[in-house]
This record gives sequence, C-alpha cells and structure tokens, in this order.
Amino acid sequence: MMFKRPVAERLRGCIKARLWRCFPLMNRPDGRAANQLRPISFSLEIAPHATGSVLVAAGNTRVICSAMIEESVPRWMKEQGVTGGWLTAEYSMLPYSTLERKARDSSRGKLDGRSVEIQRLIGRSLRAVIDLEALGQRTLWVDCDVLQADGGTRTAAITGGCVAAYIACRKLVAAKKLKALPVKQLVAAVSVGIGDGTPVLDLNYEEDRNAAVDMNLVITEGGSYVEVQGAGEEAVFTPEQFQSMLDLGREGAARLIDAQRLALGIGSEQPAAT
Repeated sequence: MMFKRPVAERLRGCIKARLWRCFPLMNRPDGRAANQLRPISFSLEIAPHATGSVLVAAGNTRVICSAMIEESVPRWMKEQGVTGGWLTAEYSMLPYSTLERKARDSSRGKLDGRSVEIQRLIGRSLRAVIDLEALGQRTLWVDCDVLQADGGTRTAAITGGCVAAYIACRKLVAAKKLKALPVKQLVAAVSVGIGDGTPVLDLNYEEDRNAAVDMNLVITEGGSYVEVQGAGEEAVFTPEQFQSMLDLGREGAARLIDAQRLALGIGSEQPAAT
C-alpha cells in the first residue's frame, strides 16, 4: 500500500480544524499541551541475540521489545491443519519498573490477569498487520519487558513491538528466507483520557490515576482501528467527548507511526511492506 504523504499529515488534514478548537492549553503535570505526546524515541538492536529489538521510551516509560523467529508453529496449528505462521506476545513488568518492587509472576506461579490481558492485546494488534500466510511455517515471538512504568506501558509495548517485529521480518527477507516482507503496514497505540473535563493525549501515570475517563486506541498506518478500550472511572462521557478522544488518539497514533517510520528508515512515500 502506497501512501503519498506522511501518515500524520494525511490524518491531520481531515481533523485539524476540529482538533485544535477542542483541545485548549491546560495545566498538565509535565507541562504538555492537551494534544501533545510525550517525547518518543526508539533505540534499535538493544538485545543482540534477538532477531529484532528496540528500547522504546515514551516520556519516563521504558519498554524493551524483542522479536525472535522460531522455525515451527504451535501444535494446535498442526493438529487443526492451519496454514501459515503465527505471532504470539509476552509482556512483563520487571520488579524495579515501579516505585514499589513488583513481584515477578514466576514467584506467584502464574501470570496476573493484567499481564495476560496485555500480552493478548499486543498479539492481536501485531497479527492485524502481519500476513501470517506469507510468514510461512514460523512463529514470531514478541517479548515486551517494562523497565520503567510511568503510564502507557501497553501502548508503548505495541508501538515498540511493531518496530521489533518489522526488524525481524526484514532480516528474514535479507537472509532470503522470505521473498517479501510480511508486514502489511505499521501499527501504533496511544492512550487518551479526560482530565479536568478536557480530552488529553498520552497519559502518564499521574494522569491515568486521576482521569475521569481512560481509553487506549490501537490504530494501523492506514487509519483503521484494531482495538478501542475505554471506560469511565466513576464517570460517564458524552458522544461528543468520545469523538474528541478518537480524533485526538488518531492524531497521536499518526505521529507515532511517523516516528516508527523514521526509526526504521522508511521514507514518507515508501510503503511499509517493501
């Protein structure tokens, strides 16, 4: 799929007039405007033994995302005769990622419900943009480990996980194990919420804790939604507020995708699947 203009520019053209009217300047803990992302950066190849890896930093949140290729598929695929490959994700918060030590899941003997939910979300998000048939009889493992948590760990894991998966798939093509890149397009995730009655983008921990409404959006490079997760915290939100949060999230996700493309060295007019 060829995009003639950078994604952020394309989406911004559709919603810019409404967006800037709806999101005035406000007092946020870190001084950002309501429609401003935290600084985002990607440090590639952070884990030498992984096929693809990245340290994604979104403000004070830090997540290492790695991708590794296994030359086989899960047993259930073989038993059910499912063709193609598979992608699965694992997510964990390291003990020192929060102010108070977080016990490892292994010490409890099982994953906590939150970790299970998040790693399933990561897997769904990445499978939405990867051609599993083109991947062949392989499993792409994406591991996301939170080094430091300050809100938005699941969205950072999805955004970084996409970069790690892209690098891994690009190496398969370079090694001539695949004829073409199986990544159909990029995908990113971002949080939005309502604080002090105003929609805000990319919540940090303090904002997430105090938000009247908290929502996570997973959006593809083509502008389609993979998932929308949102709820009021002892509060409700109007259809107008919901639309405002969607607009704000689409704008933020488009900027994140532009940052992914920059980190991966994909030109603004170059399709991701090359």
